[in-house]
Amino acid sequence: MPLEAKITNQSWRDVLAEELKKPYLKELKQTLQEEKLQHTIYPTDENIFNAYNTTDFDNVKVVILGQDPYHGENQAHGLAFSVLNGVKHPPSLVNIFKELQDDIGCPYPTTSELTSWASQGVFLINAVLTVRAANAASHKDIGWEKFTDATIKAISEKKEHVVFILWGRPAQMKEKLIDQSKHLILKSPHPSPLSSYRGFFGSKPFSKTNEYLIANGKSPINWCLK
Repeated sequence: MPLEAKITNQSWRDVLAEELKKPYLKELKQTLQEEKLQHTIYPTDENIFNAYNTTDFDNVKVVILGQDPYHGENQAHGLAFSVLNGVKHPPSLVNIFKELQDDIGCPYPTTSELTSWASQGVFLINAVLTVRAANAASHKDIGWEKFTDATIKAISEKKEHVVFILWGRPAQMKEKLIDQSKHLILKSPHPSPLSSYRGFFGSKPFSKTNEYLIANGKSPINWCLK
């Protein structure tokens, strides 16, 4: 099965039709097959494109851009910053939830899955969609960035009034792909413990996003989780 066949959401297949024909995706699939012979790879095959398959292109209101998947067992499931329930909340997610409390008063969630955000139009995409177990950034520069850059460009070009939330320098390097004349970009330090106190806390991304959506005639996101 071609790698791109795992994108089952037709809205994305239509929008990325030309990108899905490009030879680098075949090369990327071959690289992943070789990697799997020697390493455990996260997330599982069926979850690699979970962000695309959960959030229709037509429904995208917000983009939260991560770097690469969590590399611990049972963590990554294809949505940036989200981990499967039953797993200890990673430090970055803990800080996101703390800011969620402070920003809009949501109770601290028991869930660690952000699927309810994704189903409301929050596209939770990592720049790199796979990783070796226990080896952060191990799949950097194998081809994923070409695909996710094309994705960001497509959202920027084909939609209006989308909020792009860019946490940390790697995410902010994607700013050049976004047309700021018709979208909102919210930037702050990354929510990791190394940088969260340098401006992530107090950045109010959730309330600012909803204010922008409402001002542009869109329904706000219900950020509170159970």
